[in-house]
Amino acid sequence: MSQHKIALVTGASRGLGKEMAIALAKKNIDVIITYVSKPEEAANTVKSVEAYGCKAAALHLDLKNFNALDGFITALSDLLKEKFKTEKFDFLINNAGMGATVPFDKVTEELFTDFLNVHYKGVYFLTQKSLPFLNDGSSIINISSGTTRFANPGYSVYASMKGAIEIFTKYLAKELGPKGIRANVVAPGPVETDFNNAAIRSNPNMKTALGNMTPLGRVGQADDIGGVVAFLCSDEARWVNGQRIEVSGGINV
Repeated sequence: MSQHKIALVTGASRGLGKEMAIALAKKNIDVIITYVSKPEEAANTVKSVEAYGCKAAALHLDLKNFNALDGFITALSDLLKEKFKTEKFDFLINNAGMGATVPFDKVTEELFTDFLNVHYKGVYFLTQKSLPFLNDGSSIINISSGTTRFANPGYSVYASMKGAIEIFTKYLAKELGPKGIRANVVAPGPVETDFNNAAIRSNPNMKTALGNMTPLGRVGQADDIGGVVAFLCSDEARWVNGQRIEVSGGINV
C-alpha cells in the first residue's frame, strides 16, 4: 500500500480550512491542521478527515505570536515522525487568517501588527521554515482574497497583506521551481462562514447585496473553495504554477 501524501492546512478547525481538509481527504491525502483557540472544533475536523480513511492530526499555532513558530516547527517534525512515520510532507496550505472591517482612519498600530503577523510575516516565515520538510515536487497554496482586485472599504489592512502574499507567491514559484515545488494563490470572494464575526451570515442584507454582485446570484460557500485547493494538490494541476485563481463566482467581473 503506497504512502498517502500529507497536507498541512493552517487555520482548519472550521470554515474554509475545514472544508479544504475534507476535500483533501476525499483525494486520499492525509491532513495536519492547525487551530488557535478551539481544540474541540479542531478535533471535529480531524474526525471528518479520518472518516474518509485518512490520517489526521491537529497542532496549536497562533500566528499573532511570531515567536511561537520555531516551537511549532519542532512539534510538526515530531508529529510527522511519530504519527505519519515520515520526516516530510507534500502540501502547505497557508489558510489561517483573522478578519476585521475597520475604516482606514480607525486602524491602530496594534491591529496592523496582528494582521501583519497572521497574514504576511507569519506566512512568509512558516513557509521558509517548512521548506526543509517539503518533498521535492510538492505544492504551496496561499489563500488570498478577492479584495486584492476590487476595493472594499474597511479592508485596507487585510487586502494590503493579501496583496503582499500574491507577490510573495510569484517569487516562491520562481525560486522553488528547481525543486519541482509549485506555488499558487487561491483568492475567494465573499463566502458565508463565521469569518470576521460571521459578517455575511449574520447580515442578510449584506449577503443579498453581495450575492447580487455575482453573475451566479449568490455568495460563496466554504465547500466552493475546498475543492479548488484539493485540485491544486492533485497531479492534474502539475502544470499550474505561479497563478492567482479567484474563486468568487465572477463577482465584479
